[in-house]
Amino acid sequence: MSVDATALQTAAQAAGRQSDWGQASTWIWEGLGSHWRVMGPPEGKPLVLLHGFGASSEHWRFNAAPLAAEGYRVYGIDLIGFGRSEQPGHHHRRPVDNRLWARQVCGFLEQVVQATAAQQAVLVGNSLGGLTALTAAVLRPDLVAGIAAAPLPDPALMQPIPLRRSRFWRRLRRPFVVAAMRLLPLGVLVPLISRTSLIRIGLQGAYQRSIRHDQDLHHLIASPARRASAARALRAMSIGMALRPRGATAPALLEQLAALPQRIPLLLVWGRQDRFVPLMLGERLQQAHPWLELEVIDNSGHCPHDETPDAFHQVILRWLDRNLDSTHPLTTKRGA
Repeated sequence: MSVDATALQTAAQAAGRQSDWGQASTWIWEGLGSHWRVMGPPEGKPLVLLHGFGASSEHWRFNAAPLAAEGYRVYGIDLIGFGRSEQPGHHHRRPVDNRLWARQVCGFLEQVVQATAAQQAVLVGNSLGGLTALTAAVLRPDLVAGIAAAPLPDPALMQPIPLRRSRFWRRLRRPFVVAAMRLLPLGVLVPLISRTSLIRIGLQGAYQRSIRHDQDLHHLIASPARRASAARALRAMSIGMALRPRGATAPALLEQLAALPQRIPLLLVWGRQDRFVPLMLGERLQQAHPWLELEVIDNSGHCPHDETPDAFHQVILRWLDRNLDSTHPLTTKRGA
């Protein structure tokens, strides 16, 4: 872990913040430091929480303990570029996009969680974490028992990427995107936003309730953005996500998931008041893929797990009861 990431962890522990849950550690994946945390009984069914854009494992502050209390072994991981994990810059041979995060998650399942075909893990993701969970399940379906995306965002769901682009466009696109991203003064903008009220204004858009006095939320979002490497990481993500092939977008991933010999259960959870990714999109997905489930939580925005945690837990636990093996201790206890 880098020096500034270690400082973040030390400060959080000293402050005794609720967001600093579980037992924290660092795992090295492909030479990059990945911060993760865990709580719950060692024999519990593995449940891996994947945060959204700009957040970290700390954003599951209201969820880890209740889920662990139900008998799950609850893990949280900071995706590369976020939280206390390493924040690399752009490299054309290792683009920072949902494919990289999915590979990170698959490595985490194998090496840390030690998931197997006999003891699969459940992936629960908020926003970008939901897209990452979907991608990881397509890459390693043998390790994944179920996916819950709350919600599932992707611009390609609104405007699908063409199956085939012209050769001229393909040759021009990469240098154009890279040049445009490098011209953006992110080295000035990121520190400015993270240290002013602009970050709270932007974050408020993800919530239905007021977050004006939620200092813990503000801290867990702002602190990683104040790291010296934050701007370069944001630039790398912007380039990587803009240049993804069609096969890495949500529509194509859903098609691949639906075509698996043994279909993995997929739950979509949507806040009815989500201003970032409107509920209409979730309803459209359910119409196109009747095999997936859609649950709507009232009085909630883009982060239902954090804004309405009790309702979120009820939805998740009911879905897990329906889809997990009946020998799991949670099913036995709740069904008694």
